[in-house]
Amino acid sequence: MSKTPRHMPEQIAAILKRQEGGLEVAEICRQEGISEQTFYRWKSQFSGVVRAR
Repeated sequence: MSKTPRHMPEQIAAILKRQEGGLEVAEICRQEGISEQTFYRWKSQFSGVVRAR
């Protein structure tokens, strides 16, 4: 059985945009229940997706 992702790509893009809006990474991670490592991994994987929108 495969693991179901907790966050969909659209949700990840919205989370990453919050940093562009001025929120600190630590605050975003606390609110979403993710680690900073996860945030930066998403940022490197989805950076082209977020900017394209």
